[in-house]
Amino acid sequence: MRDERRLRGTPTGSRALSPFRQAVLVLRWFRGEHDIPKLGRDHRVSRATAYRYLHEGIDVLAAQAPDLHEALDRAHTEGLAYVILDGTLIPIDRCAEQTTSVKGEPIDTWYSGKAHQHAGNLQALSAPGGLPLWIAEVEPGSVHDLTAARAQVLGALYAAVARGLPTLADSGYDGAGIGIHTPIRQPEGNQILSPDNRTYNRLLRALRCIGERGFALLKGRWRTLQHITVSPSRIGAIARAALVLTHFEHSYLSAIR
Repeated sequence: MRDERRLRGTPTGSRALSPFRQAVLVLRWFRGEHDIPKLGRDHRVSRATAYRYLHEGIDVLAAQAPDLHEALDRAHTEGLAYVILDGTLIPIDRCAEQTTSVKGEPIDTWYSGKAHQHAGNLQALSAPGGLPLWIAEVEPGSVHDLTAARAQVLGALYAAVARGLPTLADSGYDGAGIGIHTPIRQPEGNQILSPDNRTYNRLLRALRCIGERGFALLKGRWRTLQHITVSPSRIGAIARAALVLTHFEHSYLSAIR
């Protein structure tokens, strides 16, 4: 926050909160204190100023998050055997916005039929151990995981697999393309999977399950991601800011061990 103010040329002492106190306000919000008027009162600033300081802090943190190519380059450099592609829905306050479905019917853009609630769809890549590596821009809750992945990440994953970095994913990404390993579906009718295919699915599930804790790590630590009360268009920036905070915390804990 201090560096951001220097870049803007903000005179020292001209802001209602010091960089430290502003950072405290932002961290309290990320930890789940959504009552902005209360945060403002606690820090002796107005509601409008609290909102402005909060979004400023989100943007400063989100700007430090790695982009997709940086995350994949780092994964390749660190010798990761694979990355894990996963999606999640972030619940939001109701946001009425109409669009047209693939069937040509009018639907609520942010309503997820899968979760039966209004939400934003986030795609992310995680390391085998579960540490999130990259988070995409938010898509509306009505967008399927595979559709969101095609728009946000699949092109780069195809290039990554050519360098020896495959991707593991769940059945929601079936048909994603070469190098994206998903479970083999159960045959129709009374047929059953062959022993080899069942073994493949078990191995894939065992490898994928640990990495899929990435979103659980983000939502558990930064509780604001459990339900977003600001504009849903900000979900991507908020999640990337949470990613930066998680990496900072992970690096700090690794350094003191």
